[in-house]
Amino acid sequence: MKSIIKLAVFLFAMLPAVAFAQEKKPVWAELKNFHSFMSSTFHPAEENNLQPLKEKAVDMLAAAKQWQASEIPSSFKPKETKIQLEKLVKYCTGIVESVSAGANDATLKTMITEAHDVFHTIVGECRNVEEKH
Repeated sequence: MKSIIKLAVFLFAMLPAVAFAQEKKPVWAELKNFHSFMSSTFHPAEENNLQPLKEKAVDMLAAAKQWQASEIPSSFKPKETKIQLEKLVKYCTGIVESVSAGANDATLKTMITEAHDVFHTIVGECRNVEEKH
């Protein structure tokens, strides 16, 4: 009998947590995949280590193209997001071409910074207003 009372008290105590739990936002898998490449190349570049970018540029471009080809979730502004994804693919293509051409580290650092800025425009400014909370 004590166990039943304890269980009832516990369940009653959990009601507010369940009632106020926010709905989990869906994960945009292609965004998450691209972010893994961006973070593993941009942050070392900030410290003047461009080797990860040189090694992962082709894969990062592929991830950008996959992201661009994916369906834009309703939590993002479709027109703005599409424009920024096109820009991101353009920047990533330029990075691959520059790496292949043997561009210097300063040039590559500038390019990855520009691509990083576009990424943040997508994940920030391209979200619908109600999703920014």
